[in-house]
Amino acid sequence: MSSSNNRPDVYARLQELGISLPPLAIPVAAYVPFVRTGNLIFTSGHLAKKDGKPWVGQLGKDVDTATGQAAARAVAVDLLGTLHAAVGDLNKIKRVVKLLSLVNSTGDFTEQHLVTNGCSELMVQVFGNEVGAHARSAFGVAQIPLGACVEIDLVAEVQD
Repeated sequence: MSSSNNRPDVYARLQELGISLPPLAIPVAAYVPFVRTGNLIFTSGHLAKKDGKPWVGQLGKDVDTATGQAAARAVAVDLLGTLHAAVGDLNKIKRVVKLLSLVNSTGDFTEQHLVTNGCSELMVQVFGNEVGAHARSAFGVAQIPLGACVEIDLVAEVQD
């Protein structure tokens, strides 16, 4: 199915990219995976995972930028799964509004923005530039829950 504004079908694009959406992750603490208010979906932070477990490491110490980008891309796939659970149809996403990226990094690591590109670029690949391009913040932090190397949340707008 394609959306009413003649943009490509998101699920066809995911298939072209060889991406299968994961099921909605069950929170491990006192929060919900997403909240919808009006036409906005706010996701909780999603940790980078590899083989179903936290993708552990620190950028600038034992994880390089390219690996960090792969971890951020993996987070993007999980975020897409959460958005699908939230709205039932990714073609209803009107706009990816904002990403907030936390990168577990040493004090002298300065490529958090490049790590976060792993997520940002996938959003544009999946939704196209008009819907997938977004505002963004990328921070280096001393630690992330469970030792994960990257945590990202997003805000998306849904069509009426």
